[in-house]
Amino acid sequence: MKFGIVLFTSDRGITPAAAARAVEANGFESFFVPEHTHIPVKRTAAHPLTGDASLPDDRYMRTLDPWVSLAMAAAVTERIELATAVALPVQHDPITLAKTIASLDHLSGGRVTLGVGFGWNTDELADHGVPAGRRRTALREYLEAMHALWSQDEASFDGEFVKFGPSWAWPKPARSKIPVLVGAAGTDKNFNWIIRSADGWISTPREEDISDRVLRLQQMWFDAGRSGSPRIVILDGKPDPAKLAHWSQIGVTDVVYGMPDRSEEEVVAYLQRLAGKLSVPAG
Repeated sequence: MKFGIVLFTSDRGITPAAAARAVEANGFESFFVPEHTHIPVKRTAAHPLTGDASLPDDRYMRTLDPWVSLAMAAAVTERIELATAVALPVQHDPITLAKTIASLDHLSGGRVTLGVGFGWNTDELADHGVPAGRRRTALREYLEAMHALWSQDEASFDGEFVKFGPSWAWPKPARSKIPVLVGAAGTDKNFNWIIRSADGWISTPREEDISDRVLRLQQMWFDAGRSGSPRIVILDGKPDPAKLAHWSQIGVTDVVYGMPDRSEEEVVAYLQRLAGKLSVPAG
């Protein structure tokens, strides 16, 4: 089981480059960042944690672009995985986004993982022309279209939300594909979507019954005939040795902890304490 860090990036506190450098130096395996292009002031969408239009954290309004953040992180690190938790692909042009992600993977030596979400903020999605009731279909098309551009010498796609004729697009990712994880509640509906269109699951901060959900996804994965096992990334609060040992036993592949957006000195001290609790060897 691997350990990673997620930084809720903002325009204050530690920078993504400094954070990623500290994450790698302290022996962690992965560095995740989130995405929101903007937050409409007037919204009907309820936040999953608050249950209404209020936000639990003002960083939702201050989030840095994830691909710029990860490019800065890539430039100052050599080993750690560069990932999103989560990105919102349907809020971009899929052709240019495919180019951005492939370029980062190519330049970083194959270290990119694309964690995606359906998007709880349907008002934000609407400003990008994505109907709330079609966000899952749109995301599936975006991922399939980007995969075509990443994997085929002459790629084309003809869908409801994405259409382009035979095209050339390089660079290709450093590996055969960009791994895709889905951050969403651990429901059968979401697990079916993951089994069809992704490589694994990222839990939500409010997730309960983690063990039951992990076992359920694994069984559904097997029943659907998918080879191997799903990657399972759990967002955790405070490390508990017994809990971590149990998660490792049932097949959790990664556990990720949040990093405060404070000064570099404070963040480095936090990472050192966390690495000690987890017995993570220095990078």
